[in-house]
Amino acid sequence: MALRFEVLGRFNRARAAQLTLPHFVCQTPLFMPVGTQGTIKGLATDQLEEIGCQIILGNTGWKANAPNTRGIYSNPNIIMALDDVVKTTITGPRIEEAMYRTLRWIDRCIAAHKRPHDQNLFGIVQGGLDPVLRDICVRGLVDRNLPGYAIGGLAGGEDKDSFWRVVAQCTATLPKDKPRYVMGVGYPLDIVICSALGADMYDCVYPTRTARFGTALVPEGVLKLKHRAMAEDTRPIDPTCACMVCKNYTRAYIHSLVTKDAMGSQLLSFHNLYYMMQLSKNLHSSIVQGKFPEFVCNFLQKMFPKGDIPEWVCNAMEVAEIDISSCCAPFRYIQATKVQSNLNEDEIQAV
Repeated sequence: MALRFEVLGRFNRARAAQLTLPHFVCQTPLFMPVGTQGTIKGLATDQLEEIGCQIILGNTGWKANAPNTRGIYSNPNIIMALDDVVKTTITGPRIEEAMYRTLRWIDRCIAAHKRPHDQNLFGIVQGGLDPVLRDICVRGLVDRNLPGYAIGGLAGGEDKDSFWRVVAQCTATLPKDKPRYVMGVGYPLDIVICSALGADMYDCVYPTRTARFGTALVPEGVLKLKHRAMAEDTRPIDPTCACMVCKNYTRAYIHSLVTKDAMGSQLLSFHNLYYMMQLSKNLHSSIVQGKFPEFVCNFLQKMFPKGDIPEWVCNAMEVAEIDISSCCAPFRYIQATKVQSNLNEDEIQAV
């Protein structure tokens, strides 16, 4: 295997680790920005390094003549096996067919893999929302002793309660000494919850795509820079953020750019990815220092200052054995399926 995964700290199911790859040494939990054509839209390599990006997911396509951020052609440290992806909202025999096809394909990928000494082939767990099919797929992949494992087929329209339960089931069975990667997850809240349940790696276009729509990630949720309330707001996006955008530009200035100039999207992409890298670092350090419950409570208090924490979050934290009652009380439990932020149009001016 061309990787080494060393767990540096744990809190119940959550873990912080050092992932050593042929080209880099990473700290987990970690978030990977997505370069749909090999590069991150609107950002240069130097900017990604300044942000502290450890890995990018560079989708260059089959035999594509597109470099990744360091100009390297088709030489990734981690490669993903082909899987049969179906929407989690689909039911019936198609889910079972996709799961067994994914297991057959992993064997073909293993047979075709010619560079195990410097490239790591990850298998992908499929099975929809069916716990029996997920278990069959997990155990089938574990039997093949792969360098790492991904949990696929989520973040595709399923309710949040089903989402976290699939993650919890898979992380409970996957090897303790291998990285676990939840694919397509990019909401900060989801990353905190999945990390508490034992996941290590994440990827999503969300931080950069939402930036192109004029939205910034902040500890309270999201900040919509297109909103007219931003036109005369001279504060930085996030007063607690140390990125170059928050140090040098006001909300009002970025508001003036987002609908007229590509620089607005670039600045917000930089800030959003910086936010995600800091979130990853804080997750890692809080676990290593034995302060993970405090980190989770602080994160939830900022995102849900009224105590209206979604019921699915509370249920997930109970399984993760993290007591959030003392730091987030009083609770006003709400039923929620897809929560991105506690902010609405009336509250946004107060951020």
